[in-house]
Amino acid sequence: MSAKVRAHKYYKISPRPSSPKRGRIPLILAVFALLILGPAGVPAAEPQAVDHYERGSVYFQTNQYDLAIEEFSKAIGLDPGYAEAYSGRGAAYNGKGEHDLAIADCTAAIGLNPGYVEAYNNRGAAYHFKGEHDLAIEDYSRAIMLNPGYAMAYNNRGNAYHGKGDYDLAIEDFTKTIGLDPGYAEAYYNRGTAYNWKEQYDLAVEDFTKAIGLKHGYAEAYDGRGAAYNLKGEYDPAIADFTKAIGLGYAQAYFNRGRAYEGKGEYDLAIYDFTNFIELVGDVGAETSIAYDSRGEAYLRGGQYDLAIADFTKLIERAPGDEGDYLGRGAAYNGKGRYDLAIADFTKVIELDPKYAEAYSGRGDAYNGKGDYDLAIADFTKAIELTPNSGDARYGR
Repeated sequence: MSAKVRAHKYYKISPRPSSPKRGRIPLILAVFALLILGPAGVPAAEPQAVDHYERGSVYFQTNQYDLAIEEFSKAIGLDPGYAEAYSGRGAAYNGKGEHDLAIADCTAAIGLNPGYVEAYNNRGAAYHFKGEHDLAIEDYSRAIMLNPGYAMAYNNRGNAYHGKGDYDLAIEDFTKTIGLDPGYAEAYYNRGTAYNWKEQYDLAVEDFTKAIGLKHGYAEAYDGRGAAYNLKGEYDPAIADFTKAIGLGYAQAYFNRGRAYEGKGEYDLAIYDFTNFIELVGDVGAETSIAYDSRGEAYLRGGQYDLAIADFTKLIERAPGDEGDYLGRGAAYNGKGRYDLAIADFTKVIELDPKYAEAYSGRGDAYNGKGDYDLAIADFTKAIELTPNSGDARYGR
């Protein structure tokens, strides 16, 4: 019995044209395929307990986790030594996102059966979801030691290594997974995502293409391949892949397609996609903030300064310590000729980060617009000191 659940989302910086705002708005890379298992078969146990176990397994397979938990609990009540029922309930708790309860049940299963490979895998998944990657790696490694041919444990350990930023070790584990099971589409997808993070985009494209060939309608893999193309600056094939992912119901691809349109300078289309993403995902969370950031910059580049100001102001209200949003709003105020407000925002950036060259350059532009040329020269000079190759600051001075 197995089920696929989503691990954490990961972000990647994409190349982009120069901008008055900081160049760090990322693509949103699709999540990893991390797998959890219930018990693989029905063990010898109290007959009534087995009946409840089997019903719980069916509910688990159809993602009806509350009903699965109810049935596994009945099995445990009838047979308190039923290790597989504990592991199955732990898998269902993992599916619900109740990872501490999953860890407790998997630990109970391991206590009853120290050689229970699937329980180590499931507990490792719970630790992974909690961001406790070292503990996850420890459990996956134990599962691999008990069963060296356990492809899923290699895949999941690769995800835990990726969570730590150990991309080479992650790739090594995904490659091992593929060696054990050449048809393992998620392992190709995961390795492709790791290659994206290592900026080995051609290898990423190869792996995402392989994953798409193995698994029909694999929206995340289209999105991942689109991200690789986008990061290479190949916007048209990126847009084609993101569009395919959108057609398969993958909302995240709206954001990434918006980034590709932005890269092409098609700001109206970018704004349309960022807006769709915000409406679909909801007006909360880190990803939505990134979408507001990207949309604000698209408005800025398209000369829609009031709308840019509105998006950056929303972000400042959410996170007043993010200097980049003040920088973006300051640039929009400059575009409108509202130089005092621009100076206030650029000054705030400098207070937050005294070495932020673009803020000095932007404030220099505002002083220049006001006719305060000495102050403008001072700011442009400071920007040049911080970034000697700054053509904008040299031109302004």
